[in-house]
Amino acid sequence: MWWRSGVSEVGRMADRISTIYLDRCRIDRHNQSITVATEVEEFRVPAATIACILLGPGTTVTHGAITLLADACVSVAWVGENGVRLYAAGTSTTRSSRVLETQARLVSRPSERIRVARAMYGLRFPDEDVSSMTMQQLLGREGTRVKRSYSAHAKRTGVAWDRRAYIPGKPMAVGDNVNRLLSAANAALYGISHAAIVGVGASPALGFVHTGSANSFVLDIADLYKTEITVPIAFDLAAQGLTAERDARLAVRDAVVEHSLMKRVVRDVLSLLSIEEDEVEEPPSMLWAGTPGTVSGGVNYDPTILRSI
Repeated sequence: MWWRSGVSEVGRMADRISTIYLDRCRIDRHNQSITVATEVEEFRVPAATIACILLGPGTTVTHGAITLLADACVSVAWVGENGVRLYAAGTSTTRSSRVLETQARLVSRPSERIRVARAMYGLRFPDEDVSSMTMQQLLGREGTRVKRSYSAHAKRTGVAWDRRAYIPGKPMAVGDNVNRLLSAANAALYGISHAAIVGVGASPALGFVHTGSANSFVLDIADLYKTEITVPIAFDLAAQGLTAERDARLAVRDAVVEHSLMKRVVRDVLSLLSIEEDEVEEPPSMLWAGTPGTVSGGVNYDPTILRSI
């Protein structure tokens, strides 16, 4: 846990492998690595290189392994088959409340909220000035951009395309092959975005464009990369006849490595919130003192004691 190791001992979130999914295996500890034993093989993974580990059905994990993962500030999540459905989660990699406090301040002030929202759209429209656009204008521009992206990739791959169709929580339930692949690929992208957001200490729920959901900020951040990553993946796979949900997940996994997505998500989240990366590090012990602001912790503020010092 956070009191067990110093910051220097914990790898930066931006340098970590995004997620590892494990099922039907036994997870133990060997020095500073976790050991994973299946029926056919055994291998080791240095704990400090992982951002999030997903434990699927049939997984047995030892006390030593969980202790190591907690010391290394690795997020641990218990999930369903193939990583679908989140049932429970453990600690994140952050120790500072700086990011969360800043996010809460920005999202609760309308003028700051729209500024951050405009910055998000600015990343999608790098050649346009969005500084004076209203949210309605931005939403309209985004809808047009996404629609054009679908049409362009349909033309490029020769895959028929009508419209976007999906059922939340059931990515492979409805629609044609491209729609189902899009939903599956987006679900994987949401997982990557969620791990990075939690890892730097932000809240998945406090979105600037999306709102009302426990994953609103996850949706905000994932939308920055869909037309670059998941949309072309879905059309390419459909053109090759690869239509299984697993095909989409594997393709997203490869794209995450190719595009250094974890580093990009961390950088973009902190940049949107106007926070420097070193501000995510372990903070000094501070106390809130009302109007004066913060004061150092570990001090007895009894006036009689202070006068005698």
